[in-house]
Amino acid sequence: MESSTQPETHLSSSQIADLCLAASKLRGVERRSFQAEMTLKYCNGSARLAERVFGWGRESVEVGLAEKRTGIVCMGAQAGYGGAKRWEERQPEAATALRELAEAHAQQDPTFQTSIAYTRLTAQEAIAQLQQQGFAAPQLPAPSTMAVILNRMGYRLQAVVKAKPQKNFPKRMRFLPTSTPKTASQTMAASNE
Repeated sequence: MESSTQPETHLSSSQIADLCLAASKLRGVERRSFQAEMTLKYCNGSARLAERVFGWGRESVEVGLAEKRTGIVCMGAQAGYGGAKRWEERQPEAATALRELAEAHAQQDPTFQTSIAYTRLTAQEAIAQLQQQGFAAPQLPAPSTMAVILNRMGYRLQAVVKAKPQKNFPKRMRFLPTSTPKTASQTMAASNE
């Protein structure tokens, strides 16, 4: 009498290693789908047996089997819980005050080819003015981070563009042959030579 914990098809250790390697190259839904297929094929649909034979997590194999059975894909919430929030999200009042400060110092791109607003407000000055408005130092980011925040808000640090003077063209010099006006007699003499 055969035990129900043995796989129906006998896999060699190299085949098991190949299947484990293939599963390790996949992520998320694809990995669970692959694990469910291999569990159905080699382990009679038993997640516990797949855990024992292949070393996969029983829970992920069960989720993969359920996804295959129902056709409903489970979405992970890792993106919603990972990473730090941006400074604007953590300090919305300070971000609003910073936007008002930057707007007061902003100038539109003189060519009007982009929507970027240039500002004369430096990161250091923005921090100083926010502190004057009553925001505590722990609420405010470092100057390098403040520069990144201003860029993210659409403000680029650049000197204010003033009217550019016209270039001075050199005056014609009579002693230079290229700048002397030629008369008809001079042109005739040059062509006869």
